[in-house]
Amino acid sequence: MYLCCTNLLKMSKTSIVLRKKPNAQGKCPLAIRITKGRKSIYLYTDRYIDPVHWDVQKKKVKKAKGLNSNGINTFLKNEENKVEKEILTLESLDRDYSLTELKSRLTRKKNSTSFFKFADEYFQVMEVSGNYNRLIAEKPAINHFKRFRKNEDLEFIDVNVLMLEKFKAYLYSELSVSDRTIFNYLIVIRTIFNRAIKNGIVEKSSYPFGEKGLKLKRPKSQKLGLEVQDIIRLEEYSTDNEIHQHALNIFLFSFYFAGIRASDVLQIKWKDLKDGRLFYVMTKNKKPGSIKIPTKAQKIIQMYKPSRVVKSDFVFPDMQSMVGEKDETKFKKYLKVQIARINNALKSIGEDLELPIKLTMHVARHSFATISGGKIPIQKLQELYRHSSITTTIGYMNQFLNKGSDEALDQVLNY
Repeated sequence: MYLCCTNLLKMSKTSIVLRKKPNAQGKCPLAIRITKGRKSIYLYTDRYIDPVHWDVQKKKVKKAKGLNSNGINTFLKNEENKVEKEILTLESLDRDYSLTELKSRLTRKKNSTSFFKFADEYFQVMEVSGNYNRLIAEKPAINHFKRFRKNEDLEFIDVNVLMLEKFKAYLYSELSVSDRTIFNYLIVIRTIFNRAIKNGIVEKSSYPFGEKGLKLKRPKSQKLGLEVQDIIRLEEYSTDNEIHQHALNIFLFSFYFAGIRASDVLQIKWKDLKDGRLFYVMTKNKKPGSIKIPTKAQKIIQMYKPSRVVKSDFVFPDMQSMVGEKDETKFKKYLKVQIARINNALKSIGEDLELPIKLTMHVARHSFATISGGKIPIQKLQELYRHSSITTTIGYMNQFLNKGSDEALDQVLNY
C-alpha cells in the first residue's frame, strides 16, 4: 500500500486551463497545467480567447460565432497529448524527476528544429552546389530513416542511442543491409547532427554519438576478386539473353581496362577512343588520363560499332537517352538505375556459373587487383586505378614488378 501511494505522488497530471492574465485586447491565454504532488507549472500556448468563451467545467472553448472553437480545442488537446507523452517518457525511466526538468524538456522540444527538415535543407544545399555524387550516395540513408519512422517527423533531441540501435536492427531485419552500408547510413546521420550543432540548431548535450553515445566503428570490408580461371569462364560464357550478354560485355570491358568503375564505363563516348587509346576523366576524382585499348576490349567495342551514329554518342547504349541531358541530378539517378540493372544481370550469371563470390561491376576492379599481384609495380597500378594516394592502392596489392603502365596492363591480361 505504501509503494502505491509513493508511485501516485510521483505521477504528474495535466489539465487545460484559462489563465486570468488578460492582454491589451482583454483576452486571456490558454495553458497546459502540470501538477505533481502539490506543485504546479504552466506551459502557455499562443492561443488567447475572451474569458466568456471558456467552459470551466468541460475545460474547452465554447462554440461562438466567428470563433473557431473546434480548431482551438483540437490544438489544445494535441498540446496536452505531447505533454503527457513526455511525462510517460520520464516516468518510464523509473526515477523521480522534477517539474523543472519536465518543463525544460518540453521547452527544448518546442524550440528545436525538425531533424528531417534540416536534413532536406542539407541535401538542397548539396544539390545547388552541384555535389551530385554525395547527394546520391547520402540521401538514401535519410530516406530509409524516414521509412523506419513511418514518415513521422521528429526533433533532434528525439534522436537518441536507443532509436539509432532500433534503426540498425530495422536495417538488418527488414532490408538485410550489410554492416558497411549501415555504418555509412549512420555516418550521414552523424554528419547532419554535427552540422546542426555547428549552426546552433541543437545543443551538444543532445549528441547521440561519441564516447557517451553510439560509437561508430568502420567494419573491415574484404575486397574479393576472381581468379584467372573464373575470368576465363566468364569470357567463354555464352547466352541467348541479350541483357545478360550486354552486362557481361560491360563487366569484361571494365576488367580489361584495370577495373574502370561502372559509372565511367557507361559514360564513355566514341570520341573518347582515339589512336588506339581510351581518353576519359574519372568521375570520382575528376582525374584525366588515357590508357591503351587492349585487344580483348577492342573486340567488345567492335560489337557496338553498328549502332554508332555520331561521335557524341555513348559507346554503350545504356545512357543513350541521356545524351545532351543538362540536369545532373536526373542524369546521375538514371545512371544509378542502369548500373543496378547490369548488376542484377551479373548476379544471375554468377549464380549460373557458381562463382565463389557475388558478381557485380565492382568485382571487376578487385579481380584485376587480385590477378595483377606480383606482376606489376604498385606505382603503375596506382596510375591505372588513378588513386589519389598510393596507400589506397596498397590496400589492393602488396608487391609488383617494374613495368610501364601499358606494358603492365598487357602483363595482367596475358593469361
